[in-house]
Amino acid sequence: MRKPLIVKPGKRLYLYLLIGIVALQTSATHTFGGTRANNNLFSDSSANNSFFSIANKLNVYDSLHLKAAGLSKKVFTMALKGMAKLVKNRHIKDNLLAIVDFSQPSNAKRLYVIDLNSYQLVYNTYVAHGMKTGKLNAVSFSNRQSSNKSSLGFYVTGETYNGSNGYSLRLQGMEKGINDGAMRRGIVIHGADYVCEGLIESQGYIGRSWGCPAVAPEVSQPLIDLLKDGSCLFIYHPTAAYTSRSALLK
Repeated sequence: MRKPLIVKPGKRLYLYLLIGIVALQTSATHTFGGTRANNNLFSDSSANNSFFSIANKLNVYDSLHLKAAGLSKKVFTMALKGMAKLVKNRHIKDNLLAIVDFSQPSNAKRLYVIDLNSYQLVYNTYVAHGMKTGKLNAVSFSNRQSSNKSSLGFYVTGETYNGSNGYSLRLQGMEKGINDGAMRRGIVIHGADYVCEGLIESQGYIGRSWGCPAVAPEVSQPLIDLLKDGSCLFIYHPTAAYTSRSALLK
């Protein structure tokens, strides 16, 4: 008759400890691997619930003297508010914020690209609005196909491609009924010769697009490469038709 297998107390404790160590190592490996993958391009929304603090990010405004650059603290705060919701609910970059302030005329440098983590105003440059949105000032906006108007609100940047306007960056509108037609309309960031100081000198305002936030050719490629794949873009105007409807500003 075979003797029953008996594990002595000392050996049993050693066995339990060995199993526990292996389990902990496996769990740590999975956690680290997941965090590393998420931080490669985008933010982990579960981690950012406490990390992305609007109150902490407001320090960037004064540190970068954004008021002197023409950006109001109200618009900056609105941009942070919407971005915080996108970071929480989607996997997007939590450091880069691009703001187009259409309350300013087109002869002003009204595009701001801000690195919130390193406290850098990476770009402050000209940006066009749609040809039927206005001349010097942006006054009329639309989400409709072939309207040739700009759309307001929050966007998340997508992939790059080469099209009829050269190197371009797709934009996904995040606000239903306000800018969610951006992909269908072909609203993208691209370079355009009509975004130049020469036109400001000759006619008082830069050229206009078919609705795209076009920028000067000399800055388009590095700007696009910086913002591509999951950055937040906020296109602002104080019109109540937008500010009263936007769920991301509430």
